[in-house]
Amino acid sequence: MSKVPARDRLAALVLVAPLVLFLAVFFLWPLWTMITAAVVDDGVGKVFPRTAVAIRTWTPDEPVPAKVRQALVTDLRNTEDQQALGEAVRRLNSAISGFRTLMSRTTSAIREAPEEAEIDLAGVDPRWGEPRFWLALKDAMPPYTDRFLLAAVDLKRDSSGNIVPESPEIATNRLIMGRTFLVSALVTFVCAAIGLPYAMLAAAVTGWKRNMLLLAVLLPLWTSLLVRTAAWFILLQNEGLINRSLQWLGLIDAPLPLIFNRTGVVIAMSHVLLPFMVLPIYSVLIGIPRNLMPAAASMGAGPLRAFWRVLLPLSLPGLLSGCLLVFMVAIGYYITPALVGGANDQMISSIIAFYALSTANWNMAGALGLILLLVTIALYLVYGRLSTSRQLPGV
Repeated sequence: MSKVPARDRLAALVLVAPLVLFLAVFFLWPLWTMITAAVVDDGVGKVFPRTAVAIRTWTPDEPVPAKVRQALVTDLRNTEDQQALGEAVRRLNSAISGFRTLMSRTTSAIREAPEEAEIDLAGVDPRWGEPRFWLALKDAMPPYTDRFLLAAVDLKRDSSGNIVPESPEIATNRLIMGRTFLVSALVTFVCAAIGLPYAMLAAAVTGWKRNMLLLAVLLPLWTSLLVRTAAWFILLQNEGLINRSLQWLGLIDAPLPLIFNRTGVVIAMSHVLLPFMVLPIYSVLIGIPRNLMPAAASMGAGPLRAFWRVLLPLSLPGLLSGCLLVFMVAIGYYITPALVGGANDQMISSIIAFYALSTANWNMAGALGLILLLVTIALYLVYGRLSTSRQLPGV
């Protein structure tokens, strides 16, 4: 076998380099940033480095040593980055309410005191005599944590380090994740119920009829998602085209509630995601010999029996691939539920956007995004297995 010249290998690397750079900058780097945000929590440890070392051996069942108190005073006195200090205080206040005022009062007292003066923290604020504030400070020191991943599934660690359920008042992430999977499953079912007959019809006809059917499926893919969602926002209103047409036909007396609810979300998302169901099924159906259904009829099978025993089993790989593909795309939807759905129809992507944009809590946004990523990867592996299999086992 002849060796590839070094010049040709270099030319190949130069051609591939832009693609590698694109993937690294726009895919791997954001992905790594999201993963690290979910498990890294070093903001407090960087602001209080001496306290992090001194408090490491302290346990809540013993008094707080003087060296720990002095280390905290020294860290507060030497802190120059006020933004980093504010972020650290925000992190501590999220663990125990009242930490913000406690640190503000303590910082002011330390800065007003002489350089070498001894600071009695309990004298500045009696809350420094409570072990729970020191325990929260100690728990926030390690650079890596599972706090955000646990909070993403409504869990937390108690004072003993055991994983326990979050309090019901703030435990909402599981509910929203369940809603996300439910809406995605409903959209997948609707797309399958419409997509399978449509793909069968497209595979059965030929010529311009097939082209028109496929064009009708592909056209939505060439239109902006925001435009399609806005169109459904107009169509589904009480005075929209759908309700007016139904009233004009005499089928209803009052407008149907089709918007700002679960119905509107399912309708709009099903329209957007229908091509992802039709195309995998169609790609499998055109590979099935046309003489199988007539052969089944010649052996006494009726149309429904022939479909159930012959055509459906052979089209199952495409159907399952379409279902997985639609479900994977649906669980990450944000624009359509935000515009067409109501308050009880927002999906997990809306919560991620809330943490990232409204509260700047990148750690929680990264944790929720990481969970969504793991679910998507698992489904993608199943989809890849089905898309490379011509037939399901046992069919």
